[in-house]
Amino acid sequence: MTAFPAGTILGYPRIGRRRELKKAVEAFWAGRIDEAALETTAAGLRAATRERLAELGLGRGDSAIPESFSYYDQVLDAALTVGALPTRFDDLRDADGTIGLPAYFTAARGEGDRAPLEMTKWFDSNYHYLVPEIGPETVFSLSSSRLVDQVAEAAAAGFRTRPVIVGPVTLLALAKASDDAPEGFDPLSRLDDVVAVYVELLAKLKAAGADWVQLDEPALVSESLPATTAQLADSAQRALAVVGGAAERPQILVAAPYAALGEVLPVLASAPIEAIAIDLVRGAVPESLPDLAGKTLVGGVIDGHNIWRGDLRGAFDKLAALRSLGASAVSASTSTSLLHVPHDVADETRLDARLVSWLAFADQKVEQVVALARGLVQGRAAVAADLDAATAALADRQAAPGVRDGAVRARALGEADFSRVSYEEREAAQLALDLPALPLTTIGSFPQTGDIRRARAQFTRGELPRDDYEAFLRTEIDRVVALQEDLGLDVLVHGEAERNDMVQYFAENLDGFAVTENGWVQSYGSRATRPSILWGDVSRPAPITVSWSAYAQSLSTKHVKGMLTGPVTILAWSFVRDDQPLGETANQVALALRDEITDLEAAGIAIIQVDEPALRELLPLKKADQPAYLEWSVNSFRLATGGAAAPTQIHTHLCYSEFGVVIDAIRALDADVTSIEAARSRMEVVADIAKHGFDHGVGPGVYDIHSPRVPSVAEVESLLRRATSELPLRQLWVNPDCGLKTRGYDETVASLRNIVEATHRVREDVNVPA
Repeated sequence: MTAFPAGTILGYPRIGRRRELKKAVEAFWAGRIDEAALETTAAGLRAATRERLAELGLGRGDSAIPESFSYYDQVLDAALTVGALPTRFDDLRDADGTIGLPAYFTAARGEGDRAPLEMTKWFDSNYHYLVPEIGPETVFSLSSSRLVDQVAEAAAAGFRTRPVIVGPVTLLALAKASDDAPEGFDPLSRLDDVVAVYVELLAKLKAAGADWVQLDEPALVSESLPATTAQLADSAQRALAVVGGAAERPQILVAAPYAALGEVLPVLASAPIEAIAIDLVRGAVPESLPDLAGKTLVGGVIDGHNIWRGDLRGAFDKLAALRSLGASAVSASTSTSLLHVPHDVADETRLDARLVSWLAFADQKVEQVVALARGLVQGRAAVAADLDAATAALADRQAAPGVRDGAVRARALGEADFSRVSYEEREAAQLALDLPALPLTTIGSFPQTGDIRRARAQFTRGELPRDDYEAFLRTEIDRVVALQEDLGLDVLVHGEAERNDMVQYFAENLDGFAVTENGWVQSYGSRATRPSILWGDVSRPAPITVSWSAYAQSLSTKHVKGMLTGPVTILAWSFVRDDQPLGETANQVALALRDEITDLEAAGIAIIQVDEPALRELLPLKKADQPAYLEWSVNSFRLATGGAAAPTQIHTHLCYSEFGVVIDAIRALDADVTSIEAARSRMEVVADIAKHGFDHGVGPGVYDIHSPRVPSVAEVESLLRRATSELPLRQLWVNPDCGLKTRGYDETVASLRNIVEATHRVREDVNVPA
């Protein structure tokens, strides 16, 4: 038996410090490199990660370093490791039944008429995972040796690493029933079959030299899944009894991050496993716990979700409290994988030095874990200097100018600020917009071409004068507006060529924010974002979008939407201050947006979209915490839009949101039109909309922009006909699932032409003029 290390992390960023994996994967997709070259790049990244973590103080030979690499997504990895490839991809398996990279990426992205797996948000984070499809027909078998190979690869380089895989309960709890499954089928009913494959995998990992394996089971903390807590607890008990009782296996760490384990924790405590990792950032130290003899408690006391240096003294106190529960050993760790934070704050040469002193990116969090581990082994006095330095940084942060702004805090709010006139009054006033039935529009952004990115980079470096850069942007807007006119869209957008990111653009123009150079965080697959840092009170020093929207509107007699990012999404896709309630911060952002909407109306913009794609992702995993969140999140949107006049049509956009889960909140937003992701789920969302009697305008998406596929006219027509069969025509809009920023122009134009053609066909059948 090998003791668990005194300090570890649950996972590490995998895209590379300069997004090397993204670039290699996209080059492979484009045919510029072959599979061998991609594998070589990936192996180099894994080797660099191991060396860096060892350099930071995690041991080479004690399983402190997690083997958590993924080419695309950890849930997809687990699904395909156990052979859960939907039947539409079966012909892509290798001759021996294994699943190689071509099949892996096709399942993720789709191909031709083969739709990819659905994508949705990973618990309450901004990471997206691919949803496994499992039915009675799914044949489970060990179909990938990648994790085993990576353990052997590490061993050859002198590392004894800890392989990480999504556990069987979470894999099945996050899955959906396959298209071939009977109605009401529950993927969790296949638990015994899946667990048998995990047992086989564990034996191979043991043979490859793994002393420990990490099974990630975050489903066990969630109360927002179809499975109940009791069902999840029972499933965990059954699964762990089998894997824990296997004759040949590594020692097992079960990690359950993102919230408190609650009533499932005693189940893990009594299971035949050797270690349990619990989130002590989102959850508290348990008061008592039986059956811990022989087990290690891994305390997630360093926040893996945010980038603040945090209270190291308080973290050490939590670890000390864990020791009173009777575990054989206590280890320090991060609360979650460090997947959610950038690599290294030392890469940020332009951030204010004072702000930098308050921050901890992945590497700094590793150093914090190492310090806490040293304290566990040598005593508190050995790390007194580390604890004192963190406490001093916290105090300095609270005293810094701009963290609290009296003018922002003095802005009074009344009940009337959170409401508009009734929807019925607004609907009548908005008839003057003169829109056809099934109005055609897009969500906002158009493809960000290489020319756009180069011009922005040149402007940022000071190589392109502002006047020239703005002239370039006006030319881009001219082109995008003309294209939409040619395509026959009804409500246009300006394309957002001036925006590097839908949140960062606003962060750069609001006080209280800072932006990074290299703070990349994986969003999904090869996509990465640079979350801004919201460090102080928020205000708007000047209009942000008005000039670009007004210019675009001057080019067309059709309406051009003003495009804003909503307060909840700005918070969700930033690293937000943790020293005050989120609702207070959201209201500050909302007031800045409210002022922007007033200026857009004054500039003649009659339709304004306030995007809230992140509304669902911040929903707390515990039901008791959800009402308070929904209250402040909805109120912040209503505060932002509450000053709009009745004739102004307010749109919002949500993506990767299970509509039925937050239907009451969406209704409470009181937007005139809500567009929502629906293409990957093949318009399943409209049944929820109809069932709940949602009566405002709605645009269920008909084009999955996260796949390179061009949907056919027939495919779009089928989706539209399902929508029109479920919902009144007056409610329906036609739009893609999301913005088009990540797509190329060829596929975008082809897709939009098919959407327009399909819409005209449906209009003809319902006697609506095209």
